[in-house]
Amino acid sequence: MNEQNRTTVERKGTRELLVTRLFDAPPSMVYQAWSQPELFQRWWMPRSASGISLLSCDMDVRTGGKYRLEFGTGGSDSMAFYGKYLEVVPNERIVWTNDEGEEGAITTVTFEDQGGKTLLRFHEIYPSAAALEEGLQGSAATLPEQLAQLDQLLAGIGD
Repeated sequence: MNEQNRTTVERKGTRELLVTRLFDAPPSMVYQAWSQPELFQRWWMPRSASGISLLSCDMDVRTGGKYRLEFGTGGSDSMAFYGKYLEVVPNERIVWTNDEGEEGAITTVTFEDQGGKTLLRFHEIYPSAAALEEGLQGSAATLPEQLAQLDQLLAGIGD
């Protein structure tokens, strides 16, 4: 991994999180990895979460579409994350809700062209400071690993 591509995670105020990473791939390719279930499921689950896998990945990535991701060990011990896409602009941005609980965030991912590379911004707005804290300890803590896995996937697709 090129050091300039490293992931940065920063808290913005009491309810916002911003994660950025530069990918050595055009926005169209990075967008595809976020919007095509067959690609998304190859990088989204952190490898460090041993024994847990992405059991199902249903994504209708369009404005008004819905998604549902189910994680678990394969038995009855599974968790679902789901919501709807509020705005989808191909190759530019995806905005979605996280509806599995009252403390769910609104997430925006943007894909900015940087001369054939992509500056990805993953921005979440939580309903409360406590929800942000919970997010920082939970799903947001694995984002650097997940985005590194995405970087590896994109390098393989580009070959």
